Amino acid sequence: MAIILHHLKPSYMSATEVAGSDIYLQNDVIFEQGKKYLIRANSGHGKSSLLNFIYGSNPNYDGKIKYNDALNQQVFDLRQSKISYVFQDFKLFPELTIFENIQLKNTLTHHKTTTEINQMIDDVLLGHKKDTLVTKLSLGQRQRVAIIRALCQPFEFLLLDEPFSHLDNQNIQILTQLISQEIKSQNASLLMTSLGEDHFFSFDKILNL
Repeated sequence: MAIILHHLKPSYMSATEVAGSDIYLQNDVIFEQGKKYLIRANSGHGKSSLLNFIYGSNPNYDGKIKYNDALNQQVFDLRQSKISYVFQDFKLFPELTIFENIQLKNTLTHHKTTTEINQMIDDVLLGHKKDTLVTKLSLGQRQRVAIIRALCQPFEFLLLDEPFSHLDNQNIQILTQLISQEIKSQNASLLMTSLGEDHFFSFDKILNL
């Protein structure tokens, strides 16, 4: 699958505000399957909005988004098997534990075994907390849970919105390896936003928003 953005712009931003963007108001920006893309911008320049547009959780944009030949109206059908997303605010269920948050997603997708889920929780150094409510976790711990949950489904595109903002280098390296393995196994693409340079992945293309 390819994702194609045609003359896209947040409805709340003027043409002047997005001038010079490699993405907004450009003709046919194409994200190809199997490649890694870094999208850089300062805070408030529409990074989260862009991923929300692509995921279909924010309709407040001008222009078109196509998934191969399907327009954005069909994006809801793609979420279960084609697009996975780690939101900047995680979207975890506060009344559930680490394991329950991850297993809830996996119940819908049947993508991982219980053994595989427990192994990933151990890999990110949260095995001793798997039965802890997410409300009792630090932001960095919640970020790790959100990333594991996103990997518990088949996808052709993985969207990561500043996924390492609350993590130290050790945890970033662990998660980079997990994400890279999953992307490779599914021949998937990575679309990742960041405030600046990110040297943990080898990106095929870097775009300034």
